[in-house]
Amino acid sequence: MNKQAEYVLRTVEERGIRFIRLWFTDVQGFLKSVSISPAELEVAFEEGMTFDGSAIDGYARIQEADMLARPDASTFGVLPWRTEQQVARMFCDIATPDGEPFSGDPRIVLKRNLGRASEMGYTFYAAPELEFFYFRDSGPEPEVLDHGGYFDLTPLDVAQDYRRDTINALEQMGIPIEHSHHEVAPSQHEIIARYTDALTMADTIMTSRLTVKEVALKHGIYATFMPKPLENHDGSGMHLHLSLFEDDVNAFHEPGTPGGLSKIGQAFIAGLLRHAAEVTAVTNQWVNSYKRLVSGFDAPIWISWARNNQSALVRVPTVKKGKPSSVRVEYRAADAACNPYLTLSVLLAAGLAGIREGYELPPEIAANLHQMTPAERAAAGARRLPETLSEALDIMEKSELVAEALGEHVFDWFLRNKRAEWDRYQQHVSRFELESYLPVL
Repeated sequence: MNKQAEYVLRTVEERGIRFIRLWFTDVQGFLKSVSISPAELEVAFEEGMTFDGSAIDGYARIQEADMLARPDASTFGVLPWRTEQQVARMFCDIATPDGEPFSGDPRIVLKRNLGRASEMGYTFYAAPELEFFYFRDSGPEPEVLDHGGYFDLTPLDVAQDYRRDTINALEQMGIPIEHSHHEVAPSQHEIIARYTDALTMADTIMTSRLTVKEVALKHGIYATFMPKPLENHDGSGMHLHLSLFEDDVNAFHEPGTPGGLSKIGQAFIAGLLRHAAEVTAVTNQWVNSYKRLVSGFDAPIWISWARNNQSALVRVPTVKKGKPSSVRVEYRAADAACNPYLTLSVLLAAGLAGIREGYELPPEIAANLHQMTPAERAAAGARRLPETLSEALDIMEKSELVAEALGEHVFDWFLRNKRAEWDRYQQHVSRFELESYLPVL
């Protein structure tokens, strides 16, 4: 047993922790949990905890049901919203009964892609801008709590206490938060976690989404990461700030270049652009995701890059003077409801392909893409992201890069599951259709 596991066992005993929740994620990105007592913890570390994988979306078939959840001691944390008794959690890696990593586990998928980056000499870092809405409840008629806008404070931003409690809870769990604020749409908010390695960040995103929801429930309201809950307002994205490091050196930084961006950084961006359409079904995996990716709002819909252009898909943010470690690229299409393990996997795979194959970075498009004519966009080489989940799946299905990044198990299951979601959507008769057509046809 390693030292981290011994520390967890000692902490559980000293603090009188009553239950330990073992967390893992299904292929759709929903958090799963099994609760064990302290008496079972040592066995969990040494042998893993057996569960029925056939009951988890994207896991095993019925005839191959048994799975093992192996807790990662480095992810141990006490849940601060459980005040009536001490409850802790750890993320798990899923293994087959013979101890092999399970190819259907999204965390294993990300670890595999991080291993490929490591073979090239890189460590992958990420930081998300996590956007979400507060509503009165989870009913089908969303009722906002305020009519504030970007960076608004009281009295328009009535939810700052909810954000503060959420940040306090996250920081008690060892998750540092850079800042938070009211976003553009009514009742919309954003929390930005400090950048860290991609595996820790994927765990952090899962923890943050649950924490936001738990704190909201304690205040008698509802929080949602649905990409587009309000028809006439901006949706919730998850801009991802990405960088590669070689040991302690930022591989995206090169002194004397525009924006300090190195040739490695340029090739990484070129990879993101070339494979953007292929990865969109993963970064934007819901039917509703494509209601956010439309013109007239802040979400990017054209495949392009720029240094200081909010309409670009990939942006190179301005770096603070004397901070070369902060050179990064920002991928702006992903939404807050994606599976972070799979999303970071495909974005890393795309960027590494650019580096490995020496992709050439196309010219920057500094103009507002939403205001350009179709002819101007075509001349600039700005292609459109997929407009529907169905279109995104068609493109993904032909992608060798996504198939390799996700692995056969997840790739095939993801396509089947999302095709079924699209089929259900196709059969749905919406209020728009009833209001538009029923009175006149």
